[in-house]
Amino acid sequence: MKIVSVASDVVSLPFDMGGPYQRFAGALWDKLDILLVRVETEDGLVGWGEAFGHAAIPATRAALDTIVAPLAIGRDAGDIAGLTRQVLHATHLLGRNGCYVYAWSGIEIALWDLLGKRAGMPVHRLLGAAPCAELPAYASLLNYTDCGLVARNTAAAVERGYRHIKLHEVTHEAVRASLRAADGAAVMLDTNCAWDVPTALRMADAMRDDGLYWLEEPVWPPEDAGGLARVRARGIPIAAGENVAGPAGFKTLLEAGALDIAQPSVTKLGGIGEAMKVATLCQAHGVQTVPHCPYFGPGFIATLHIAAALPQRPLIEVLWLDMEANPFDPWVRTRDGMVSVPQGPGLGCDPDPDVLARYRVGQPNVTRGARP
Repeated sequence: MKIVSVASDVVSLPFDMGGPYQRFAGALWDKLDILLVRVETEDGLVGWGEAFGHAAIPATRAALDTIVAPLAIGRDAGDIAGLTRQVLHATHLLGRNGCYVYAWSGIEIALWDLLGKRAGMPVHRLLGAAPCAELPAYASLLNYTDCGLVARNTAAAVERGYRHIKLHEVTHEAVRASLRAADGAAVMLDTNCAWDVPTALRMADAMRDDGLYWLEEPVWPPEDAGGLARVRARGIPIAAGENVAGPAGFKTLLEAGALDIAQPSVTKLGGIGEAMKVATLCQAHGVQTVPHCPYFGPGFIATLHIAAALPQRPLIEVLWLDMEANPFDPWVRTRDGMVSVPQGPGLGCDPDPDVLARYRVGQPNVTRGARP
């Protein structure tokens, strides 16, 4: 079936993060914004995707509406691998990692949703997995820069059933505060590429005996594979990969011996097919894949299906916050530290139209082709 329309749509969801709102990319981050991608084929079937995201939404949406969506119109919706190659090649001069890849990621996820709906199977079954009803989750705390809030939210996450807690902090004091409050739960630290290599080495040495489950993206810039490998040699498991360009970027990290945990990010990497390529590559190198997924819509749901298709059934990242509402409830929420995997065809859930209408920002932008 040919693609006849691609629509971009934004919803903005109020949330409580367990502390004061922080600034992100220069703006106060007090709403969860989702860039939804709706793809329709000539028979009227609709698939949903999500394109990255956050403060980048205006740029990603412009890339989607003006360049990437027109490349998809009129093409065979079932030729996902072929379209991925063609679209990413057509836009590679515009950037191998950025808004054009993010835009394609949203369309690609929607195409898998369509493929599963047409086949009558959930995506994780299309990917060759046995049925999977639920997966373990970890609480991904936001940045507080306040050790008291770090401890309070760590304890609250443990009380809610999480046995793995991730921090977004940059101090040893914050790690210690979390460990004291964790009641035996594992603690991970994500610095979001905050340190140069010498600083990362000093911090890794200081935290070596803390028992961190992993240390995530400790080095700036994120593509410094050699520097990341030097930090890994200090003895703390290293997680990274959300900011590299495609499977080839992961190949560079793997060949440098920089990774213990690979973190492909489905809405940034090029979609489900590219994430599965990364997982296969990592398996050949003996490296675990734990997808990066601080998302709130189809990107999160797609990650559930990817994780369900992996042999080790990895932990699922769930941002530690309370949403006022979400058009993909209840699938974007946890219960007792576990998250349910939709069992319906495709991604297994379409957005609630009432919630979509209530929290929509502006109107959808639609790119159309002629119906046959």
